[in-house]
Amino acid sequence: MQARAFLASVLAVALVLSGCAQPERTIAPASAPQPVTPSTSPSPQPTVSKPPKPPLRPLPAKLPAGLRRNTGERPVVLTFDDGPNPAWTPKVLDQLRAAKVTATFCVVGREVQRHPDLVRRIVREGHQLCNHSWRHDLDLARRPVEEIQADLARTNKAIQKAAPGAKVPFYRQPGGRWTSEVLDVAEGLGMRPLHWSVDPQDWDKPNAATIGKRIHAAARPGAIVLLHDGGGNRAATLAACPHLIADLKKRFGITKLR
Repeated sequence: MQARAFLASVLAVALVLSGCAQPERTIAPASAPQPVTPSTSPSPQPTVSKPPKPPLRPLPAKLPAGLRRNTGERPVVLTFDDGPNPAWTPKVLDQLRAAKVTATFCVVGREVQRHPDLVRRIVREGHQLCNHSWRHDLDLARRPVEEIQADLARTNKAIQKAAPGAKVPFYRQPGGRWTSEVLDVAEGLGMRPLHWSVDPQDWDKPNAATIGKRIHAAARPGAIVLLHDGGGNRAATLAACPHLIADLKKRFGITKLR
């Protein structure tokens, strides 16, 4: 019995030394390979850069020569800009007809396209037309010559579509911001550059009395008067017209540009 006990002790020591008596460890099975999912994120697109716009030419320090700023005779001329407008242009035309005078309407191409009937009435009642650019771009004269050419030609085309055969002898640059380039383009299209000598700034919406006083004070023989029948609420201009027309007609007479 003692021999058996001794052998058992020896066997236990041997097992400990060999590591077989360590606690049982659980071995995780090897992971199965995971399927590869294709990426759904969009592929990067090449960046398309637009060519930079050419810089605008600077405006000249003073107005270029050759602008029409006087009638060359005693009577004055009335000009109306930025129409035709369905709210104001018919009322201006009514007043001109009542006073038996004519005016020059400097029309914007896209307004011509919207209201061709008003262009036809302007021509039918003996008034003159003047190209005032397609969309009243104040910087048009500073843009590349080909852009100026396209703008003015597009406006003339719209006028001819509205009133076939109508003459467009003049061009007026929006804001009076002239350059030699826009002068050359206008003249190349058979239009003379029309400026002004009296500006009551009715575009800034003074009241009717102020508009009348400014015109009365600034008018001289042969003046070209700037007024507006479009581009905003022209109620004050309309209210001022009967008095200022009567005043100018009495002092100088009112004529059509030649």
